[in-house]
Amino acid sequence: MPELRRVSVHGVELNVALAGSGPAVLLLHGFPHTWELWTDVMADLSDRYRVIAPDLRGFGASGPAASGYDAGTLAEDAGALLGALGVSSTAVVGIDAGAAPAFLLAMRRPGLVRRLVVMESLLGALPGAEDFLAGGPPWWFGFHSAAPGLAETVLEGHEAAYVDWFLNSGTLGDGVRPALRDAFVRAYTGREALSRAFAYYRALPESAAQIGQAVAAARLTVPTMALGARPVGAALERQLRPVADDLTGHVIEDCGHIIPLHRPRALLTLLRPFLAGEDAQAA
Repeated sequence: MPELRRVSVHGVELNVALAGSGPAVLLLHGFPHTWELWTDVMADLSDRYRVIAPDLRGFGASGPAASGYDAGTLAEDAGALLGALGVSSTAVVGIDAGAAPAFLLAMRRPGLVRRLVVMESLLGALPGAEDFLAGGPPWWFGFHSAAPGLAETVLEGHEAAYVDWFLNSGTLGDGVRPALRDAFVRAYTGREALSRAFAYYRALPESAAQIGQAVAAARLTVPTMALGARPVGAALERQLRPVADDLTGHVIEDCGHIIPLHRPRALLTLLRPFLAGEDAQAA
């Protein structure tokens, strides 16, 4: 089992799961998840790597924050966490809400981030996702970011059914193990927990502006792998292709949005060689 530790960064106490030893690998979750999204990945990688999986600020067991749910601040949280843990070089893996912070950390601090893996997300308004967005963004983006307090009011008391919809949809109907499902439901139950989660969506315009500014100022020089499944597919790879110097892309077949839990073996089959290539370059 991973060790759980409380680490204070930027005035927020982050709940962090730690496992293994060796080169660092930082894992950033999405919605409606916690660090436990990475349970299977951590168990596999911890034989060779020091795996670090925080709950993002305001999510899961991390402390609440009144603001700072934009991707730039979440990236700064990640950098400060690594500094507090004494990590000077890391691979970063981000999915869904964790992908944009992972990307911005690599853009802003390429000396810190050795390799980058992003999956099942879009990066702001970067070109390349037009086909995916042809019918408009996913319905919950608008619902979560509507009039402040509306989504929380509607969902309070119905959190389990709501989280279940995302877990079932994100695994193409297979669902996730009961213990993990219950952990996710607990993490997003209550008006305050919902409000903090939806603050990420309400900050998406600010995050998109940060991403746009980053690619206007510099290229992505860190070796990067973009992974897609259903529904995002290759859209993230297409967004990254014009701005990245070293990009590999894969779409995992018969896999839902929640790749680390739906198809962990397929993910690790791609992830391990990518990280091992980093080890070979460092040797």
